[in-house]
Amino acid sequence: MALRFNRGKRRPDLVVSEERGVRHLHVGGEAIQSAMRLDDPFALELDYTRCMMAFLLFHPQPRRALMIGLGGGSLAKFFHRRLAGLRTHVLEYDERVIATARALFHVPADDARLSIEHGDGVEALAPECCDLLVVDGFEDEATPVAMVSQAFFDAAWCALEEPGVLVVNFMDDDPNFDRNLQRIERAFGGAVVAFQSPRDPNIVVIGLKGAPAALEWNVLRARGGAREKLWSAVSALRGAAAHDEPLDGRRTSHHPVARGGLRWPSTPPKSLRWRARLSPAR
Repeated sequence: MALRFNRGKRRPDLVVSEERGVRHLHVGGEAIQSAMRLDDPFALELDYTRCMMAFLLFHPQPRRALMIGLGGGSLAKFFHRRLAGLRTHVLEYDERVIATARALFHVPADDARLSIEHGDGVEALAPECCDLLVVDGFEDEATPVAMVSQAFFDAAWCALEEPGVLVVNFMDDDPNFDRNLQRIERAFGGAVVAFQSPRDPNIVVIGLKGAPAALEWNVLRARGGAREKLWSAVSALRGAAAHDEPLDGRRTSHHPVARGGLRWPSTPPKSLRWRARLSPAR
């Protein structure tokens, strides 16, 4: 099955396809933007979406989420079904994506815990408007320029309550990834983790506001194990560092954290430490 929407000269095509019991959303190209298993529509089908849920290891009980980019609604649906204490507000720039997600990807109607709005997520950032900020927006298979500027990441830091967490999805062939990562580290004072999705061509970056100077690995293990026992969805960040070295934003793209896959190290360090903090955005 293929369903195509024409947007005119400046709007990318939307295509919905199905193969082997999985429905896919494509926006402006062949790359899969979102996927849903027809016999389990509320599960996280794509590996990178499961990796994005690793923020729960650092911020286990989010209360207010702002999500920029809806796609097929995989994360919005999962938040709504699995995180009962979370209120999620989604901004999606393309109204056709919202209609498609609701019609073909089982995205529920708005209620007290979920609201989906047609609008510009960049303009929605306001001081301390959320404690979880999820950025997963693409135009023609590339991250919009406005969503990778230093001003945007500074505004993202300001938009988070403390403690709070930013989660950003990048493609692993993004030629500007190093620059974008350094901008996030600059905004978040160095408290940043980046790691490769094991099965998808994506890199997930997590920025922490109000993070402690060090996080004990046994605490992260316990949190991950508890979540897996509850609903077996959070298996990302299995060893976000291969050794007890502070993450260095100028080298992260070559660090095992970013490129080497996810696993607990055979001899894990006692704690995950951040690089010496830079001055965060104010």
